[in-house]
Amino acid sequence: MIPRHYLFDTFRGERVHLGVCGSVAAYKALELTRALVHLEMPVEVTLTTAATQFVTPMAFRAVGAAAVHTAPFHLEDPFQHLQPGELARAVAVVPATANILAKMAHGLADDLLSTQLLACPGPVLVAPAMNPRMWLASATQANVQVLRQRGVRFVGPDSGAVACGDMGTGRLAPVEEIFVEILRLITPQDLAGMRILVTLGPTREYFDPARFWSNPSTGTMGASLAVAAALRGAEVTAVCGPVDIALPRSVRRIDVISAQEMFTAAMDLFPSVDMALCTAAVADFRPPRQETKYKKDGQSLALTFAPNPDILAAMGKTKAPHQRLLGFAAETGDLAAAAAAKLERKNADLMAANPIGQAEAGFASPTNRMVVVDRSGRTESWPVLPKTEVAWRLLSWLASL
Repeated sequence: MIPRHYLFDTFRGERVHLGVCGSVAAYKALELTRALVHLEMPVEVTLTTAATQFVTPMAFRAVGAAAVHTAPFHLEDPFQHLQPGELARAVAVVPATANILAKMAHGLADDLLSTQLLACPGPVLVAPAMNPRMWLASATQANVQVLRQRGVRFVGPDSGAVACGDMGTGRLAPVEEIFVEILRLITPQDLAGMRILVTLGPTREYFDPARFWSNPSTGTMGASLAVAAALRGAEVTAVCGPVDIALPRSVRRIDVISAQEMFTAAMDLFPSVDMALCTAAVADFRPPRQETKYKKDGQSLALTFAPNPDILAAMGKTKAPHQRLLGFAAETGDLAAAAAAKLERKNADLMAANPIGQAEAGFASPTNRMVVVDRSGRTESWPVLPKTEVAWRLLSWLASL
């Protein structure tokens, strides 16, 4: 299942051509096709003869493929071998066998897919899947080296058990990783060379071994920003509170629990980044912690909370002229006033405020409603949008400052 925060509407209409080779992993190309079609991306598929022994053309049509090709030449369309290179934004071979890698490396064109690949100027992505001994064979590794030098992008293979029971490197990479790499292949790399730090999720402040003070943040907004930045070419590090949320392998992940741990990790990284995107719902206060569990004794429990360090304010005080700082404000009152005041108080460059306690916005929602203010005083109010769309817009705005 492709995580929801990997699904960006900005790719609507972008054409992808998918090649599928003969491998037990061929069925996973169906999930990939479905995910791309979900974004309203036209997907055409070419199956090799061997692939049709594992999956059928009808299966790809059933999940929404715009067209499925199998025959080398078709009387009604004698030039279909040229179309992927002319019409598609990217071609991906999933799974790619040792055979197709050899054909690509040596310019062989003896079936429809190999002919299409030879006629395609790029970009091309391959996701290999084969027995580990075939992957490690000197001939395969030489072919891989040739293809990498020509600019072909690889994702995987992974290590683990393969269909025959052998262990080693040869498993198809996870579908969600292949999906992200296809999107990256067709995304303008306007953030290439940028180093971006994202803080996301809640923090937990334990007051005994069993109980903590926290909030319902799921980290979806921050994860959407991290994925969007990675797709656009940035080198991304995410400092994550205790949330179970997927991030692509291309995003470096640092897991923390408390506000103090997040403060230390983020401030250690901050001097080396170009942008900091502070989306984490950090607990403003922490209770005192005792090492034994509080027991019910019929009496009230009174705790005195101490303030936690303020990550956004600390970054605002120390940021260099070239650095850009994005903050978030989860509010229950006037969003525009709160965003403007917090922008000034924290010395941020961009502040995004959203309501909490309302439907379709805030914690644990896939969507958000925003008021955004920048350091020049420009203010915009956005209607309810997917958090992925909010992330894309915020990155574009911050990059333009």
